[in-house]
Amino acid sequence: MLCRISSRAWALNLDFSDEQKLLQKVARDFLWTHAPLGAVRRMLDPQHHRDRSLWKAIGDLGWLGAGLPEEFGGGGLGCLELAVIAEELGRALTPVPFSSSVYLASEAILRAGDPDQKQRYLAGLASGASIATFALAEPATAHALTGLQTQFDGARLHGRKAPVPDGAIADIAVVVARGSGGLPCLAVVDLSQPQVKRRTLRGIDDSRPQAVVEFEGAPAELLAGTADIGELVAQLVDRAAVLIAFEQLGGAQACLDMAREYALSRTAFGRPIGSFQALKHRMADMFTAIETARSNCYYGAWALSSGSEELPVAACISRISATEAFGLCAEENLHLHGGIGCTWEFDCHLYVRRAKLLAQSVGPASMWKERLIERLGTAAFGQPANQPQQVA
Repeated sequence: MLCRISSRAWALNLDFSDEQKLLQKVARDFLWTHAPLGAVRRMLDPQHHRDRSLWKAIGDLGWLGAGLPEEFGGGGLGCLELAVIAEELGRALTPVPFSSSVYLASEAILRAGDPDQKQRYLAGLASGASIATFALAEPATAHALTGLQTQFDGARLHGRKAPVPDGAIADIAVVVARGSGGLPCLAVVDLSQPQVKRRTLRGIDDSRPQAVVEFEGAPAELLAGTADIGELVAQLVDRAAVLIAFEQLGGAQACLDMAREYALSRTAFGRPIGSFQALKHRMADMFTAIETARSNCYYGAWALSSGSEELPVAACISRISATEAFGLCAEENLHLHGGIGCTWEFDCHLYVRRAKLLAQSVGPASMWKERLIERLGTAAFGQPANQPQQVA
């Protein structure tokens, strides 16, 4: 298990337990068998009909409830197990709404819902019977909590959210809105109601579609389990940033593996192209970026699983390094394949698409760099590092 021995010894055990490694192997084998890259390619066709068989199968494996208590239908595992699963989902580019439903929406209900709401919503989310999303962004306010236009009057939602990750396929949404007194609040809404209008947005990676969701007086209920919604949302985004970083780490490693395999099999001038020094240097740069990101992701996983006060900083570091690693590796993998790399028939573009999508998820790297500077500064002067500012 990832752990930190003590602040004095500065010792880190950066490894997973045997049980977690077994979970990783099971996840990898399952995804490559039941969710190959061909499934991602099919999702890029706007005429393709999405079914929930893969989502339900993942729910049957217990992944959707890995971080939830057993009393609410979860597996009672933990954040490290979620990190292991996230890395394999990223490696396989699995086209499921895992991050929006598990990292954000389920966690929001767990932290802010009352006991009745947890019982009603979490069991279905953990089993795969339903899908949830987290609606924060608005066209006018980007990722800020200030200036929210979506309103919740205590019973109904009015407003527009965009882009909403997986908003076109989700059953329920946890919506960040402006409540009574102008303060932000969280409301749960059934997206199948006639007062909810949804429109799918065409994007760089339609295997993980974004949507515009409009609320025209849609009945909703308040999640009233916490008073400080700003701090809660900041914590939710920090937690999601670490887990999404593991998805990016898995995707980056898959790109390096793909590039290496091609460089060893493709020949030019009578020898494998991987023997040429220029290509060796490029793959060495990919490896270095991945290992840097891996170290930072492990730091984030430790902070997440231990409830450390270092999580706000660890989330920034994980997010920045993983975003840069996946972006570099996806581009270099395409370049190392030469002219065929940018063709539809090869899989390189699938990783480029996902790298660009995840680079904007929960905010771009530039935002996380600014946040890291702010948090390091406040921590240095003895101020709370997780003080909510702008959240993605």
